[in-house]
Amino acid sequence: MSELDQKEQWLEDLIRLSGEDDQKKTDKQAKILEAAIEIFSEKGFAATSTSEIAQKAGVAEGTIFRHYKTKKDLLLSIAGPIAIKMVAPFLLRDFAKVLDLPYNKVEDFYRAVARDRMEFVRQNLKLIKILFHEVSFQPELMEQVKSLLTNVVVQRFERVIKHFQEQGQIIEAPPWRINRSAASMLLGMITFHMFLNPDSSFNEEEEIDRTIDILMHGIAGRKD
Repeated sequence: MSELDQKEQWLEDLIRLSGEDDQKKTDKQAKILEAAIEIFSEKGFAATSTSEIAQKAGVAEGTIFRHYKTKKDLLLSIAGPIAIKMVAPFLLRDFAKVLDLPYNKVEDFYRAVARDRMEFVRQNLKLIKILFHEVSFQPELMEQVKSLLTNVVVQRFERVIKHFQEQGQIIEAPPWRINRSAASMLLGMITFHMFLNPDSSFNEEEEIDRTIDILMHGIAGRKD
């Protein structure tokens, strides 16, 4: 898929997830969303004005308010679906094979998770920047993310953890504790390379393998 096709696809997904059907979808709305994503990701929500968004989108400022009552509504229409797109499709569609537990080893499961999320972040970097920037400042958005984490992520991953515990591949411990440790390791790796040190080249497969090795075996020196 070309970069243009990818952009058109995520714009369509964003409008659809915002509750707009095909009849209501407009070129102007797509331009507004695209412009808002660009400016929000560069300047943040507070420093962005609707007039800037309108100018970049090539529409009148009043056009924005015909679709969104306030600038905050515009942000939530972007960031809310980002949370859904990050979590729900990851677990329910894109990661159906993971949820069906097709792996013989827990390391292979975590490797698949890491590869998938690394690629997702790479393809949706600007969108995810908005989510990271604004989630702590917007109570409504925080509630959306918390709800997804509680109702989707935790429940789905607990099933995976229990499966591998029954096989003796994971220690007996509360699944939430194992999930917390794995999420910290894998998200930390992705955050470091995609956001904190994006200009540094690295061998992605090696980095994933080393991270999973530490997750599975810890950082203590190995005794003879």
